[in-house]
Amino acid sequence: MMRSAIRSLLLAASLLASGLVWAQPTVMLVRHGEKLDSSRDSVLSPAGEARALRLAQMLAASGIRAIYTTEYRRTILLAAPLAKQLVVTPVAVPGADQDALLKRIGSHKSNETVLVVGHSNTVPAILKALGHTEEVKIDESEFDNLFVLVPKEGKAPAVVRLKY
Repeated sequence: MMRSAIRSLLLAASLLASGLVWAQPTVMLVRHGEKLDSSRDSVLSPAGEARALRLAQMLAASGIRAIYTTEYRRTILLAAPLAKQLVVTPVAVPGADQDALLKRIGSHKSNETVLVVGHSNTVPAILKALGHTEEVKIDESEFDNLFVLVPKEGKAPAVVRLKY
């Protein structure tokens, strides 16, 4: 955990030094939907599938250009209806490789919007790595958060926490 935090800080510092922090896209982040069971790589339950459809309906006109998930089926399945609707191929990035995800996010232009589908522990860590200064906690029973992070030049990003 400490090594990951240090790596994130170093990456953020290098992005700041290179001027790339303020060229970041708008980033939308959600946690996967409700799981069918407690197995390590569970599919979505019917409630999770319904949530995936709601997310697709809600974000259909959002201008999302890229979708990033982790390697787990519950994140891939949550993104699938929206990806199909937008004709965007989701990219699975290992949940443990936050640096790779941050590099991918950083490769997008500031006028683009990307979606990240993660987990209760990765979404807060990604928000923090992208400059959000407030602590975010997602309870194990929470599946309805949608965070929208909008970078602001020279300032901490604006973050809106919605429910869907």
